[in-house]
Amino acid sequence: MTQTMNTLDAGDAITGKPSDHKPRIIAIANQKGGVGKTTTAINLATALAAVQKRVLLIDMDPQGNASTGLGLGREARTINTYHVLMGEAPLAKAIHTTDIPGLEIMASGMDLSGIEIELIDTDRREYRLRDAIAQTQRDYDYILIDCPPALGLLTINSLVAANTVMVPLQCEFFALEGISHITKTIERIKVRFNPGLDIGGIVLTMYDSRNNLSEMVANDVREYFGDTVYKTVIPRNVRVSEAPSHGRPVLIYDIKCAGSQAYLNLASELIHRERQAMQS
Repeated sequence: MTQTMNTLDAGDAITGKPSDHKPRIIAIANQKGGVGKTTTAINLATALAAVQKRVLLIDMDPQGNASTGLGLGREARTINTYHVLMGEAPLAKAIHTTDIPGLEIMASGMDLSGIEIELIDTDRREYRLRDAIAQTQRDYDYILIDCPPALGLLTINSLVAANTVMVPLQCEFFALEGISHITKTIERIKVRFNPGLDIGGIVLTMYDSRNNLSEMVANDVREYFGDTVYKTVIPRNVRVSEAPSHGRPVLIYDIKCAGSQAYLNLASELIHRERQAMQS
């Protein structure tokens, strides 16, 4: 992990002492599946931890791919996101350490797939995750939430808890259609539950420089959304695809590959954006 420090500015590192600020909570969401959402959640969290940020990744997807991608077997998930949302356990009880120093995960569980029915008549059902985060005494710089690829109670809980949303956007023909859905969802959440929510950034993923379509989509997205789109582009990369089968983020699997370097650059860009936002 020491190699990563050469990629980011030394000034982005922190001392490791407890901070006196609340964590930045970022929901990584897109209602369209297959856009690199979980891959982005895992590797951005790893990249932030690499520069000594204290990071919690919350797996809100019943498929549990973020948990698997960080090497957490299903046998270790006896207390998970489901129990926290149901009020059966505090957030701290569902948190697991990972092999990456500074990165912890609240794992998903299969029970999550039926939680919307169980919570249908429950008070503050949309605020369950926000309330759980507010009650924890743990000290994080960033909390990243990996949302499921659908608009349901799990995604709503994620957006209600978040300060901002990062939208991974695959460089393909139907990309703009997918982003229009998440944009409308965010506007509805702002009106009803979370007035401060906004789109913090759009990340272009699975970019193939050999494909003219990728370039066309990237140009269209940048023309429409302007500076909301991150300068960093995540390339289509075989090492990124291989890493989850080994239960590792690509930054651990192959730090030198193009995908790893892109996620390190994304983390650097995110930190700088957050710093500028606080100063403005």
